[in-house]
Parts: sequence; C-alpha cells; structure tokens
Amino acid sequence: MDIVFINDLRIDTIIGIYDWERQVRQTVSLDLEMSTDIRKAAETDDIQYALNYKSVAMRLVEFIGGSEFQLVETMAEQVCEIVRKEFGVAWVKLTLRKPGALRESRDVGLIIERGARVPSVSESR
Repeated sequence: MDIVFINDLRIDTIIGIYDWERQVRQTVSLDLEMSTDIRKAAETDDIQYALNYKSVAMRLVEFIGGSEFQLVETMAEQVCEIVRKEFGVAWVKLTLRKPGALRESRDVGLIIERGARVPSVSESR
C-alpha cells in the first residue's frame, strides 16, 4: 500500500454548538492519509492513474466550506465517506483540528481511520 497525503488543509466553515459559533466562520485544519497504489501512475507518468490530491482538496474545500456542522465528529465521518466513495480510497486516516476552540490550547480535534488498511510489502514480512 502506498499513501498519498495532504497536510494542514485549512477551510473556513460554520462549525460548533454555541450560538456565537453559528454566526461566524471558523477555520478547521485537515490532515489526510489515503491508501492507493501508485505503480501504474508512476509507470505511465499519467495523472489519470493517480489519486489526484488537488481534486481531493478542492472537493473537501467545496464540501466543508458550504457546510454548517455542529460537531467535528459528524464532519469527520462525512469527509472520510467522500474520500472513500468518490475517490476510490480503501483506507483513510483523518486528523481534524479546530484551532481556537479552547483558549488554553492551540487546537482540539480528533483522529479517525476508516476502511481496511492494507499492509505494504515491507510491513507484511
């Protein structure tokens, strides 16, 4: 298994349970690790065989930017569902951060994995 990743994808959205959070856009930050097999893309040097990280990022910017979730848990589940279903990813690991949610902390958030992680050749030895 190979992994394509996106780190610190920042998107402004409505997120939160408090009244004030429903009135202002806040930034969330996403880190994604997505399983794929890069061999055909590498062999052909053709983007059609690659997991196009720009397409993934643009889709998530569109989706999250237009959303109004109350919980980061709901957002995280739906992000993973989009990545898996629309981009054919068998396994995804998502770190979702909500900076500024706690005054005493730089950020809060969660980490989830969805799908079956297939070990690489070196891991299966």
